Amino acid sequence: MGRRPTIDRDELARLVGRGLSVAELAQHFGVSESGVLQAKRAAGLSRDMLDHKAALPWKVAREHAQSGPATNLRNLSAAAQGRAPQAERLNTALRWAQRLVDSGLDVAYDPAGGFREVAASGGYSHVGTVLEAARRGMGGE
Repeated sequence: MGRRPTIDRDELARLVGRGLSVAELAQHFGVSESGVLQAKRAAGLSRDMLDHKAALPWKVAREHAQSGPATNLRNLSAAAQGRAPQAERLNTALRWAQRLVDSGLDVAYDPAGGFREVAASGGYSHVGTVLEAARRGMGGE
């Protein structure tokens, strides 16, 4: 059994800085993509995962995870955390959320039926709260 390939951290940092993909790095170092991801994490070169629990507080069923409301809420959440998605996606999410807020609507979710628009209740709007956080994260308001 041969010696396991190692990943030089300095070389890894240099190549990551040049923009090589995980697949390209795996091929370069002769390791799996998982090995590259582990090495990047250990070297502090990977971005932390975003946490969308505040924007999507429900346990969303797989068949609803890519729906418009779920996607828009995730995109707004990313903006709130300082990592706004592509401009087109962000604009779609902002327009969607503003339309709901302006109409006095919010979203509700249930695993059987998915997302639905409902009247905002008691002066609280989940979508409005997420929208406000996104604007703050983008440097507005």
